[in-house]
Amino acid sequence: MLAVSACGGGPSESEDGAVELRFGWWGNNDRADATQKVIDAFQAKNPGITVKGSYTDFNSYFDRLATEVAAGRAPDVITLGGAYPREYGDRGALLDLSKVSLKTDKIGTAALDNGKFGGVQYGVPSGVNAIATVINPAVFDKAGVEVPDGDTWTWDDFKRVSTELSGKLPKGTFALADPTRSDMLDAYSRQRGEALYTADGKVAISAKTLVDWWTMTLELRDAGASPPASQTAELITQPAPEQTLMGRGLAAMQFDWSNQLTALTKAAGTPLKLIRVPGESDATQPGMWLQASQIYSINARSEHPEEAAKFVDFLVNSADAGKIILADRGIPANSDVREGIASVLGEEEKAQAEFIDDLTPKAGPPLVIGPAGSTDTPKILDRVNAEVLFGRQKPAEAAADFIQQVGTAIQQ
Repeated sequence: MLAVSACGGGPSESEDGAVELRFGWWGNNDRADATQKVIDAFQAKNPGITVKGSYTDFNSYFDRLATEVAAGRAPDVITLGGAYPREYGDRGALLDLSKVSLKTDKIGTAALDNGKFGGVQYGVPSGVNAIATVINPAVFDKAGVEVPDGDTWTWDDFKRVSTELSGKLPKGTFALADPTRSDMLDAYSRQRGEALYTADGKVAISAKTLVDWWTMTLELRDAGASPPASQTAELITQPAPEQTLMGRGLAAMQFDWSNQLTALTKAAGTPLKLIRVPGESDATQPGMWLQASQIYSINARSEHPEEAAKFVDFLVNSADAGKIILADRGIPANSDVREGIASVLGEEEKAQAEFIDDLTPKAGPPLVIGPAGSTDTPKILDRVNAEVLFGRQKPAEAAADFIQQVGTAIQQ
């Protein structure tokens, strides 16, 4: 999975003035193939610049990036997401993009602000996506269960459908993988008028919300709707779309980002669809939000910031790049690029665009991006969730533990 690239330490400019940039991202082989085509297209238009790319899976990517940043050898162009632009921006690792030439006038403010903290634009979005429920209609058909109505279903409906599926599917096939993930806790808590974090950087999710969540997920596990704890623990180490239960055709539902539809469909070998997460229709407020799917940032220590900016500009503002990437990194954030690729989108990409278009007027307020230290939250959640699933902690104990650990992480 890991492509070979230069790891810093040597000069990045040859005697004839040619510039070499390094570009890091996460993904699978299909994304790597598309990314290399984009790099080739950029190099054809910019013969004095060479781009060396490297990638790994999502789980490994940020561990490797932390090591590279600490050692002063991070890539020139860095792919980030969630709270990472703030995390690395606050540490001085990312370039203030106002210092380079990079157009952002065709990118919506909501997505652009995902890379802006303290008034500084540390990154620009690759595209727009949203957390969603991925549905495998073939598995529903096999079980003789009707696919839920994404506009009206509640969490009670979700539990009922999941339990019904569990009683009708063959051994080894599940209603869904264990659904505990930080983005779903954000959506679930936002529906209750909360969030994971407050705007001033504190933990916002309540113990009651966490207890209700874990009470529900334990019921799903006990009903056989989700896998046993040991299998869930194994699946956490296998994040690639083709490794998931959905990608292997062994799940009826999966909570995931909308831009994963194409990769999951290819892996599953059968048409999949997107619907909203449960509970939106009867929530205190909508829990779903529109988010930059990925953020492109520039290393503050790059020896070639203008050339790096030129590459980022090509990634987000070029129709040529858009026609190669399509919706793999979200529906393009640049409105002109989005319009320019509409005629060449495949069925899955069109479904993603339609899902985002339908969600836009229904989405809740912008997500409160976590403060520095909140990038530890997913790992904390995985550890605490394992304690719950293996029966070592009750939901109330786990809720207190999670809140305490996240609070400590964001105060350091």
